[in-house]
Amino acid sequence: MSHKAGFVNIIGNPNVGKSTLMNAFIGERLSIITSKAQTTRHRILGIVNGDDFQVVLSDTPGIIKPAYELQNSMMDFVKSAFEDADVLLYMVEIGEKELKDEAFFNKIINAKIPVLLLLNKIDKSNQEQLEEQVALWQEKVPNAEIFPISALQNFNVQEVFDRILTLLPDSPPYYPKDALTDKPERFFVNEIIREKILLNYDKEIPYAVEVETEEFKEEENIIRIKALIMVERETQKGIIIGHKGAALKKVGVMAREDMEKFFGKQVYLEIFVKINKDWRSNAFQLRRFGYNQK
Repeated sequence: MSHKAGFVNIIGNPNVGKSTLMNAFIGERLSIITSKAQTTRHRILGIVNGDDFQVVLSDTPGIIKPAYELQNSMMDFVKSAFEDADVLLYMVEIGEKELKDEAFFNKIINAKIPVLLLLNKIDKSNQEQLEEQVALWQEKVPNAEIFPISALQNFNVQEVFDRILTLLPDSPPYYPKDALTDKPERFFVNEIIREKILLNYDKEIPYAVEVETEEFKEEENIIRIKALIMVERETQKGIIIGHKGAALKKVGVMAREDMEKFFGKQVYLEIFVKINKDWRSNAFQLRRFGYNQK
């Protein structure tokens, strides 16, 4: 029996539903989902295995014009998604009319690999608007197959997945068949905490934060985790902690509940806050946190 395997990379503007789609394909929450833009900072692989296939999905940061070094690194992850893709999923949402970076858009329309254009959030549109959008994108990206979907409502997601399988090359699996992702446990601890910060704080705070897991000790009945939230300034530290530590405690409680679901085990979580001045513009610090991998 032949076996198919390949890399399927999801790109698009911030907040169009890329992470929601990836999690829908996988059936696990590997990528952060919030209503805020730029929630995905890394390129996150999620692996779907069947008897005769392995689909290696890749969620990437939303395409933006970089304003500082961290965002440059985020866009490097997007560039790399063009280099190894067997199938490209270009995701837009109803009402959207352009990609925020012309160079990336040119790469899509000149791609030598299959491109599936996924028109997401169609549950927020009517038939007339949907037909207009399909016509617009057929003209803009003539090399793409267009699929209207709702990643959140799971509408047409299986149809997209089935089409991906027909487009993948015959190949042995790239990862062990029981693998779900290429990331270690600590990465998901960091992402879960960062998601709770995105949900609970406003303005610049979530974007000035990085999380690092200092200890991850798995025992028979419990996982003991010590994590560090890094901010750039003293004022940000005060906001993260909150009055009498209430804000930080709320983040900790929410994160621990999600970690227990994710790892299927009781979690003891300690979180501390530390100032790491201007880490978003510091090449050494960015490498340490897994960015700037060139």
